Amino acid sequence: MKVSTREQYGLRAMAELAARYGDGAVALGEVAQAQGLPLPYLEQIVPALRAAGLIKSRRGARGGYELTRPPATITVGEVLRALSGDILPVRCVSERGGHCARSSLCTARTVWEAVQRRLVETLDTMTLADLLTRED
Repeated sequence: MKVSTREQYGLRAMAELAARYGDGAVALGEVAQAQGLPLPYLEQIVPALRAAGLIKSRRGARGGYELTRPPATITVGEVLRALSGDILPVRCVSERGGHCARSSLCTARTVWEAVQRRLVETLDTMTLADLLTRED
């Protein structure tokens, strides 16, 4: 599985918003600076997170972005799906149901199904709050 830059940056931005949860809206420039992310790239990622209902924006002098729910209720899996769609980009085990014509005959499908199950289990049980409590 290859994790895209979009997914990496998006998850780091969400972790930053989680760390600031309850403090009000945070300017995207502050998120970018705190995480060492390029602001123009982050500006391209934010709409997908908003569309998924994971963050909301506030305009004005104290404007910015904030999580729509507590960090303990937003999973890493939700964030990655918002940014890229499927957790594992293998067509025969797509979460969207896009199976290939050979799926019933494919000998490798068993491998992809097992990998998919483990990835989904891990990513859907790990929350943004868990990212904040990791030991350095």
